[in-house]
Amino acid sequence: RKNLEDNWHQAGNVAGVVLREVSHSGLALMALLANAVLIPVVAFYLMRDWDEVMARLRALLPRGKERYFVGLVAECDDVLSAFLRGQLFIMLLLGVVYAVGLLIVGLDLALLIGLLAGLASMVPYLGFIVGFGAAAIAALFQFGDVFVLVWVLVVFGVGQALEGMVLTPLLVGDRIGLHPVAVIFAIMAGSHLFGLVGVLLALPVGAVIMVFVRHLHGRYLDSRYYESRTERSGILPGDEAE
Repeated sequence: RKNLEDNWHQAGNVAGVVLREVSHSGLALMALLANAVLIPVVAFYLMRDWDEVMARLRALLPRGKERYFVGLVAECDDVLSAFLRGQLFIMLLLGVVYAVGLLIVGLDLALLIGLLAGLASMVPYLGFIVGFGAAAIAALFQFGDVFVLVWVLVVFGVGQALEGMVLTPLLVGDRIGLHPVAVIFAIMAGSHLFGLVGVLLALPVGAVIMVFVRHLHGRYLDSRYYESRTERSGILPGDEAE
């Protein structure tokens, strides 16, 4: 009885913690199931009524500026589509690089791990983490030698360097209208400011910002402020372009 009295409060605290965790897990499971049901339903109705929604939004625009705003949004849509296609192409190339590199190392599961790492590369750095972890475990079971992990690290290091310095600036940067240096700085700034989410959203957000910057620059060149500046400097717009 004394032992029960001494441990009664501790047992009650443990039971409270267990009950709280179970309730939280149950709520998370219910939310997951609700999302699994709601997301397809909402997606279906959005796809079915998409043209009507767009028509209603266009009807809200000022009549004199409708064509301009629609063109601006269409350009943003083209840029984001180009980003998505470029990202998918990068995933394919990285999967090939990882698979070929692991085949050279001699890993039996090279194709499977390369495919997994390529798919996970949609999220920056996740492909490297998942691929290297899976390849390291498979290499230890197959070879039983820790030294082989050095070659696995080399394969994924080369793939990560190609993605950050070559593939992303060329295949994504050119398609969305960003200079390769701007792509690198956008990713670095997104990582520094918002972490992993910033890295994931840096390029699409930067591409949309560049669309607005190009339009603002064009409006400035067509405005009276630019003409006044060139007249005061004694340079005609055509001469300045030359």
